[in-house]
Amino acid sequence: MTDATAPRVYRYYDFVMAAFVVILILSNLIGAAKVANLAGYPFGAGVLFFPLSYVLGDVLTEVYGYARARRVVWAGFGGLVFMAFMSWAVVSMPPDPSWSGQAAYEQVFGQTPRIVLASLCAFWAGEFANAFVMARMKVLTRGRYLWTRTIGSTVVGQGIDSLLFYPVAFLGVWDTSTLVFVAVTNFGLKVAWEALLTPVTYRVVARLKRLENEDYYDTDTDFTPFSIER
Repeated sequence: MTDATAPRVYRYYDFVMAAFVVILILSNLIGAAKVANLAGYPFGAGVLFFPLSYVLGDVLTEVYGYARARRVVWAGFGGLVFMAFMSWAVVSMPPDPSWSGQAAYEQVFGQTPRIVLASLCAFWAGEFANAFVMARMKVLTRGRYLWTRTIGSTVVGQGIDSLLFYPVAFLGVWDTSTLVFVAVTNFGLKVAWEALLTPVTYRVVARLKRLENEDYYDTDTDFTPFSIER
């Protein structure tokens, strides 16, 4: 006999969760360490990949609802915490005298506590804001105009992310004009990247809705972020 109260099992939810966590961790671990330059404009290489986590966050909220997206955000947060701890532990281990890579390893994987704190706070607040706006706008628009939700939620989520990350990480380290310039330009790049990916988002959302036979509306959802209930 099937338990009618048991949570529904989806075929692809776990795969989307895994993709979200992998992109989030790698964009912070690999992308954040390099300053790239295109056409004379320097930027953190992670900005090319980190917005993909917001795209997947939009997909999760649109198809599966806020509560299931919330579980994925917490999974990503836990992954970031472990990444920060593992980076600190491995970098702190005394190197063998025969190994000459410690300085390079510290440059790539070494993280200051202030930047780790900024990254965790910005991700947590930004992703939950993104999911909340996405879910509420879906109800208000009755499921129409997906592009307004994906871009609108990203403007809010990435805006909060930038407002938290750069001051917490670099206020007093960078001069104020540089901090504001980098925060604003990176915010603009992330939102533009999300807008460019809108056709891809449409295709992924439509396919998942069809395969999962799900199109969740958060009409009676408890929007507290402090839960992992589905």
